[in-house]
Amino acid sequence: MSAITDILPAGAWTGEATDQVTLDYDGRHRRRIMLTGASGAEYLLDLSEATHLRHGDGLQLPGGGILQVVAKPEPLLEIRARSADALIRLAWHIGNRHLAAQVFADRILIRRDHVIAHMLEHQGAMVTEVEAPFDPESGAYHDHGPDAHKDHGHAH
Repeated sequence: MSAITDILPAGAWTGEATDQVTLDYDGRHRRRIMLTGASGAEYLLDLSEATHLRHGDGLQLPGGGILQVVAKPEPLLEIRARSADALIRLAWHIGNRHLAAQVFADRILIRRDHVIAHMLEHQGAMVTEVEAPFDPESGAYHDHGPDAHKDHGHAH
């Protein structure tokens, strides 16, 4: 079995994917792993370093074709606030606890945690349990944006 060594960032490839692999957030942070596509085919991902795969990324198959990465919905908390200022304060509380968070203009997604949900509700948050793909911010010392994979030595 030939190994997949190249990531094509979402938006950098076109056409139909040969196959898809659906992974939760933890499953998308990998260096080396056997993946099973929706077709049942198995693929070996073998990267030079652990890399976060994002929804829509393509894994270049050695014989040609693309294995598309799909973010699997997982149990999350959706946090909303009555105003933008209130949401910013809630984001500060989440960040102060070093929690992985996916930030939108009108809401924040974090992993389900009843203790954190209770704390946020006491801060005025509207907290709802949801099932959704999770792709939190990478952090201040990680790559961001469409060229995030560029420094990892993968082909584009």
